[in-house]
This record gives sequence, C-alpha cells and structure tokens, in this order.
Amino acid sequence: MTVTLHFHGAAGTVTGSCYRIVHPQGQFLVDCGLFQGNRSVRELNLKPTPFDPKGIDFLLLTHAHIDHAGLLPKLYREHWRGPMWMTEPTSGLLEYLLPDSAGIQESEAERATKKQARRGDEPAKPLYTMEDAEEALAHRNTCAYGEWIEPGPGVRARYWNAGHIIGSASIEVEVKDGDKTMRLLFSGDIGPDEKVFYNEPEGPAGFDYILCESTYGGREREDYTLAQRRAALKQEINTALGRGGNLVIPAFAVERSQELLHDIGVLIKSGEIDPRLVFLDSPLASKVTGVYRKYAKMFDDVELGADELFNDPRFRIVEGVEESKAINSIRGGAIIISASGMADAGRIKHHLRNNLIRGNATVLFVGYQAPGTLGHVILSGAREARIHGTLVPIRAQIRSMGNYSAHADHSELMTWIKERLPAHGAIFLTHGEDEERAALRAAIITLGVGGDQVILPLLDDYFELTAAGITAKVQAAVPRIDPLQVHSDWHNAYSDFSIRLSQRLQAGSEAEKLAIMRALQKELDILGATPTPPPIATPITPVESQSFDE
Repeated sequence: MTVTLHFHGAAGTVTGSCYRIVHPQGQFLVDCGLFQGNRSVRELNLKPTPFDPKGIDFLLLTHAHIDHAGLLPKLYREHWRGPMWMTEPTSGLLEYLLPDSAGIQESEAERATKKQARRGDEPAKPLYTMEDAEEALAHRNTCAYGEWIEPGPGVRARYWNAGHIIGSASIEVEVKDGDKTMRLLFSGDIGPDEKVFYNEPEGPAGFDYILCESTYGGREREDYTLAQRRAALKQEINTALGRGGNLVIPAFAVERSQELLHDIGVLIKSGEIDPRLVFLDSPLASKVTGVYRKYAKMFDDVELGADELFNDPRFRIVEGVEESKAINSIRGGAIIISASGMADAGRIKHHLRNNLIRGNATVLFVGYQAPGTLGHVILSGAREARIHGTLVPIRAQIRSMGNYSAHADHSELMTWIKERLPAHGAIFLTHGEDEERAALRAAIITLGVGGDQVILPLLDDYFELTAAGITAKVQAAVPRIDPLQVHSDWHNAYSDFSIRLSQRLQAGSEAEKLAIMRALQKELDILGATPTPPPIATPITPVESQSFDE
C-alpha cells in the first residue's frame, strides 16, 4: 500500500492550510485552517468538509494563525474527538484565538439571521460556536522543539522552530510504509532571517518529500537589520505625526502587534519619537500580548527587558468598547494599532472610517494585503472604499512598509529550501498565489531539481507516494471552487464596478449620465436581464444625506 497526500487547502491560495496523509495504519491531518480572501474563497469554509473527520487519527498543527487553525472547531462540531499536537506557546495562543474566531462566527450568523428574517428565510447557522471551540481546546497536546513524538501507529513527528510567530514550527514526519520509512517535511510558514523574538528558521536536511510555503515567491524585500527597520519605522511615525493627524496601523493581533509595540517602545525609550499616546485597540491582541509576556524569557533579539516589554506609560492596551469609541475623539498625535492586519474585520474598520476622510491622517500598512481585502483596496490607490456598507472617501496619506512581514521573502525561502535538500521524491509548493508559486518553482529548478519534481498542487488534488517517487496524481472530480474566482471573484468585480460607475456619474453632465445609463441598460438587455417594471408615482420626500466632511 502506498501513502497518499491530499491538499485540502492552501493550494493556489495563501489561506486554508490543510493536508491529509493516508497511510497503511491510518490517516492524519497537518493543519486545518480557515479560508480567507474574497467572498467566493470564504464560502469554502461553509461547504462540506472534503473528508470524514471521524476517520482522522490525530492532527499536527504548525502554528496558531487562523488560516492554519481556524477550522479546528468545525472538525469537533462534526464529531471528531482526536488529539491535536502543537508547541506550548501555540497552545497558549489557541486559548484565545479559537474562542475569538467562534465569537466572530456567531456574530456573523446573528447579523445574517436578522437580514434573512426580513425576507422570511430560515435563520443562519454559525460555521461553529463557542462550545465547539471549547471542545477543540480540550484536545490539545503539547511537545517541545527537537523532540520526537509518536502521535499514532506508524508515525513519528518532530517540531522545528520556523521563526514565523511565537510557537511556530516546521514539522518533520516519518511514516511507515511496509518495511520502509517515508520522510516528509511540512514547512508551515517560514519567518524572515531578521526578526524580533526568534532565531532563524531551523530544520534537518534530506527528505523524500518537502511541502514548502511560497507566499513571497518571486518577491524580495529590501535587505535590512532590525536597527534599520526601526529607523524606517521612526521615519514613518515622525512624518505621519508631523502632518498633524493620527497614524493608523492595521496589524494582526498575533505577532505583528507585539513587534510594533516592541519597536515603538524602543524608539520612545531612546527619545527618537514622541507620540501623544499609543493605542493597541484589540481585545484579542491584548490577550495575546499576555501570552508573549508569559514566554518573554525565550525571546532573542529584543532590546527591552521582560519587565519593560509592552509596558511603556504611553501605551494603552484597549479591550472595552467605550474606551475604543473614545479614541475617535482624538484628532492628532496618536498611533492607533488595531486588528485585523488586512483591515477586513475588527475594530480597525471603525478607525479607518474615522481617519481615512482626514487629509492630515496617515494609514501605514506593515504586511501583505491579500486580493479582495479592504486593505488591498486601500493600498491599491482607490479614491473610495466601502466600509460597513458605506463609501468612504480616501483623503489620508497611504503608506506601506514590507519589512514587518512574518514571512520569508524569495531569497530567504530559497535559502531554507537549499538547506533542506535533497528531496528525493518531490517538492510541493503551497500557501501562495499561482504567480508566486511559479516564480519559486522556476528558481528551484535552477538548483538542479527536475521540473517534474517541483509541483504546484490544486485544491483537493492528491498524490500516491512511495519513497522512490510519485506513482499517481488524482484531481478532484468536481472542484469546490472555480479557479477563476480565487483571485478576484464576481463580488469584488461588482464592488469595483459600482465604485467606478459612481465616480464616473458624479464627474459627468446630466446628459452624459443619462447616456451612460442607457448604454448599460442596452448591455443588460443583450444579456437577457428582465426589465424593471415602471415605477409607481409617489410623493418625493427630502432625505438628509450623510456627509463625511468634518
């Protein structure tokens, strides 16, 4: 019997990581993450799980980010009760991340139910509940870096520091296949060489199969030291505050927020910046920061002692709703860090709505913005953005820094891969858009690895493996998503069309507006759209319109 490797996520996208390994003595998962991005990609979370969870023996978790762990409660909702293995800091993060995600699912279902009730539809059901998250947390098992564990019959695993976030790991796996042992390496997410808190990524060499992330394939960041990164942040902060407004920084609750607080604390201590106040406005980030404090003694490359970390007198770590709302009264001199990092959920949307309209404000993005997210729309140069259903003019200065990424860039990925070779069977490139995967594949081939050994799997593909090589590849009979909808789906296209049409109508004369609308109506007629019945005449009542001007 061969071993089969199934790609149930992060195959052509950067989210939804989930790999299933079926072997002679059972089957197990590596990661089970939430799909994020445009609406079509997010809807994958609601579709039936592409395998029977009750048949899974155990799960190995690379790290706590929701795109790797966010569907764990769904497994337990579907009656799985197996053990999950992870590092101790990852377990500490899940204590807060899974209930937070469950709360989001319940809130979204509640909002959808209110809308559906007006149409007479059935109530919406959450993807999973707080109870499901608590059930998942009850099945955590922890292990240390560098120590072998035997999570199930015929399988050994060992965790290595991946340098991505606290507790993150690459997982070395040995699977018995008859009288032979197959060696696989799951990269997880690889961190950059220069990073606060951790040493560089580690791991052994020589495998049958390597699964490697490719988020930044083909893309390089400027080479920098941690001191140079702080100098760049200092410049951005002083320029932004010098313009008289606030500096708003969308940042993930895990890692990015803590790195920023560390560097801002160092710059305040040295007298290089002088903000009025620094807000970390995220209940989740507040809890996560407590985990970082707990494990502060394990950190490397930090400029502040454990007792100073995140404790500057100007820091305000906000949890309460009223305190969060009060930030809106501050018109200048503040640094506001809030989740999420791609600005597609959380309190950051309120802060963006309050500050994007101000010409003296600055929004600083410090990480990757996936296509389809609000952050991507703003960073792409849009003049307006839809926030909470309303078009908001973008008058603030929009800036970005790439050197706060928790991901290795192209050269760093190539270094990591070279240090893990040889891969006798194949290298699978995952967790990346197709363009980035293709660029990394081309570079790997220059190392002397055969082109047929560097594979870009699609969602739900599976491969029959032996220690000698791949014996078969099988594609999903019915794709769970149209590949054309992955990068920019019709929902994004519709939103972009609406914004551009609104802008064009506003710029035109009355005659031009009518001509545009008639031309569009003709196109709809060609497409077979049913004409709207003539309106019934009703009295016109003046309505006050909302203004975003100060």
